[in-house]
Amino acid sequence: MVPPRTYLLMKRRMPAEWEEQSGILITWPHERTDWAPALELVEPVFLEIAATASQFEKVLITIPSRENLEEKLGDAGASLDNIYFFYMESNDTWARDHGPLTVFENGMPRLLDFGFNGWGLKFPACFDNMISRTLHRAGAFGNVALETVGLVLEGGSIESDGEGTLLTTSECLLSPNRNPHLTREELEDRLFRLLGAQRMLWIESGYLAGDDTDSHVDTLARFCPHDTIVHLSCEDEKDEHYEAMKSMEAGLREFRTPEGRPYRLVALPMPRPIIDEEGERLPATYANFLVINGAVLVPLYDDEQDGAALKILGGAFPGRCAVGINCRPLLAQHGSLHCVTMHLPEGVLPCAP
Repeated sequence: MVPPRTYLLMKRRMPAEWEEQSGILITWPHERTDWAPALELVEPVFLEIAATASQFEKVLITIPSRENLEEKLGDAGASLDNIYFFYMESNDTWARDHGPLTVFENGMPRLLDFGFNGWGLKFPACFDNMISRTLHRAGAFGNVALETVGLVLEGGSIESDGEGTLLTTSECLLSPNRNPHLTREELEDRLFRLLGAQRMLWIESGYLAGDDTDSHVDTLARFCPHDTIVHLSCEDEKDEHYEAMKSMEAGLREFRTPEGRPYRLVALPMPRPIIDEEGERLPATYANFLVINGAVLVPLYDDEQDGAALKILGGAFPGRCAVGINCRPLLAQHGSLHCVTMHLPEGVLPCAP
C-alpha cells in the first residue's frame, strides 16, 4: 500500500465515471477525417450512441457544419432537447483522448486540457488538440474553469475510482513520445497534484493487437463500483494475447485497495479475432464500455460473446441497464465505444446551450 503524501491534502478529486454526469462529448466523423471512405458505415454507429445517450443525459457534438445531422438524429430516436451542437474542425473522432478531463476542486468542477499529440506523434492532431479550448471559449461549459496543462495525457490512458486511486499502463504513460522529460516518479507526482490522486496502480503487461494507443487502460481493465476491476481475459492458449493477458491478470491479483484488501476481479471474454482486408487483427474489446447516467453502454461486435459481455457489465453496474451498441464498424480505425466519447461529470454542462 502506498503511503499518503502530505501535499495530497489538496482539495482536488477526479471522479469515477459512474458518478453523476451532465453529459458526454462526441466529435462527429466527417469527410476530412480518416472515416471519409466509410462514412455510410460508421455514422450509424455515432447516431446510435448519441441517440441512446440522449435518453439519459446531454450530448455535446462537435462537427464542422450542421448539414442535416439534426434530422438524422431525430430519425434515430434521439431526444433533440438534449443535443447541443458546436461547430469546429477536427482531425478525427476520438473524443476520449482529446476531450477535457474533469476534477472537482473544493467541490466545484474544473476542466483540465492536457496536450494531445496523436498518441505519441503517430497521427495529425492539430485541430483535435484545440477542441477543449475552442469549446470553452464558445461557452459550451458555462462558467466552469479550464486549465491548460503542459503534459501529454489521453483520457483513455487512465482510470479513476473516484477515491484517489488511478489505474494505468506503463507502456502508454511511459512512452518516449509523450513526456520523455519525466521519470515514472516525476510523472506520478505531477498527476497526483493535478488530479488529486494519492496512488497509482501500474499495469505492466497486457496489450491488444491492432491498438494504436500503446495499450490504453480502457481497452484492458476498468474500475467498477465496490472495489471491482473488470478486465479483458483470454482463455485460448493459441491466441496471441494469451500470455500477456495471463500476466496482466496475475498483476491485477497483486493490487490492493487502500485498506489492503485484494480487488474483486471480473473477467471479460475476448471476442473472436476480427481481421481487416489487409489481414490485420483489429482491437475488439468489451472493456471499452461507457458508463452514463442510468446505463452502461456496451460495445458489441456480432460475436458469440456479446451476450456474455452484456450480462457481465450489467452485473458490474447494479441499478443501470446494459445497452449494447454495435461497434464493429469503429474497429476499422482501431477504436471502439469508450474511445469516441468523453463523459462530462455533473456541473460541467450548463442547463442550456
